[in-house]
Amino acid sequence: MGNDEWLASKEHLVALMQAGSSWQEAAAQAGIQMSRSTAYRWLHQVRTRGAASLVDGRHGHPAKVSPPVREFLETTYRESHEHSGREMQATVQECFGVMISIGHLNRLRAALTGETRRAAQEKKPSARLPTRQLSGKREQEDYCCSPPQT
Repeated sequence: MGNDEWLASKEHLVALMQAGSSWQEAAAQAGIQMSRSTAYRWLHQVRTRGAASLVDGRHGHPAKVSPPVREFLETTYRESHEHSGREMQATVQECFGVMISIGHLNRLRAALTGETRRAAQEKKPSARLPTRQLSGKREQEDYCCSPPQT
């Protein structure tokens, strides 16, 4: 059902209710399913603000990424595909003060470059320290402050 058809159905439902039909009868004749509270909310809106109040001004989800951020991402992803989602998240937050989820950044990269995964490359070395069982408090303190001796 398109927006115009939906608006016409809402107007028809309200007109039937104003003419004395119950909300169930009006909804059935208008061909829409809804709750009692919605039907009476629409009726109240029309009575207090007129028929224009039935127009739904929403247009879907607002844009998650502003044009300057999107332009930055497009330029960065075109120049190099090697940036991880985590790196881009930190850069965008630092430069624009906006937090974008890594998942959304990965979806944007896929939309902008056509790549769904990082190109098949050698993985970068991990920045994490190797895991190791630590026994005493002193050993834990030494391990946290300096890399382990091998």
